[in-house]
Amino acid sequence: MVCCWAEDANSEAFRRHIPRIKDYLWLAEDGMKMQGYNGSQLWDVVFAVQAILATDLVDEYGSVLKKAHDFIKNSQMKRNGIMKDHNNPSVWYRHISKGGWPFSTPDNAWPVSDCTAEALKVAILLSQMPTTMVGEPIDVHNLYDAVDLILSLQNSNGGFASYELTRSYPWLEMLNPAEIFGDVMIDYQYVECTSAVIQGLKAFMKLHPGYRKKDIQTCISKAAHFIETIQLSDGSWYGSWGICYTYGTWFGIKGLVASGKTYANSESIRKATQFLLSKQLKSGGWGESYLSAHHKVYTDLKDGRSHIVNTSWALLALVQADQYKVNFMWRLGTTRPISSTSSSDGAD
Repeated sequence: MVCCWAEDANSEAFRRHIPRIKDYLWLAEDGMKMQGYNGSQLWDVVFAVQAILATDLVDEYGSVLKKAHDFIKNSQMKRNGIMKDHNNPSVWYRHISKGGWPFSTPDNAWPVSDCTAEALKVAILLSQMPTTMVGEPIDVHNLYDAVDLILSLQNSNGGFASYELTRSYPWLEMLNPAEIFGDVMIDYQYVECTSAVIQGLKAFMKLHPGYRKKDIQTCISKAAHFIETIQLSDGSWYGSWGICYTYGTWFGIKGLVASGKTYANSESIRKATQFLLSKQLKSGGWGESYLSAHHKVYTDLKDGRSHIVNTSWALLALVQADQYKVNFMWRLGTTRPISSTSSSDGAD
């Protein structure tokens, strides 16, 4: 917007930016705020759907699932770029976008690797449900487009960044003009994005085993190896999109398990479970402070408090890692901090 204004304050390009300013404004308790994104709509919807599908209450939420399904189908990008007369993204030094899903809405037009993977996973799940409940399934060619985009985003070391391939070097951070954001000058690879991709591709292969089978298998193998190589010496993974080592370790375990590894045959999974067990509090839960992300050292919440979210992430990771460990956690009373933090209507 600033560039368009600098070029010509009276241009059509600049005027078209003006109505979209409201997309970034929101009213907080202490006044008007402006955020750096136009929301998290797609991200919220795909996880809400996964939560509903994980319950025995699917029949009660048919109308919700249908609306969510429509939103997911309508949010997928059907072409490269948003300009009809420019279908070659390389002209603008951008990656392809056709088949991808954004973090927020299709108007954003920036596909994200893990958003695409999670939306792909949900679209596949919903495609196997009765159309009378959730509507018509997504067109199979749209699924193929999503897979094509995901495969194009894998870096040579097997990892996945968020928006595009990692194109340059970390020293560019010396030119970072932002006051509050670090590590934003290039797109780094993340355990969360890489894990989500493995899960999405595995879900796709179960339903469509013939499409680009070898490419997908190679991608998953390289992605799993990448996750193993970035595991820290204590068995954890650093999470960049949640707090923090609990979150990253959850995704690390999920990705490895989805790739076919188990507690029995994977040293990485065994180390990760030991890390999580070592951070369990006397209450039976987990409570990780946001300071972990800042200091890059696992930091408990003040006064040793547990937190519902960290406890849930840790439990989900352990459930997927090994059933024996889950039984062990049950004996330690891990469910106590979860049940004790639930309100009368079940919300937390």
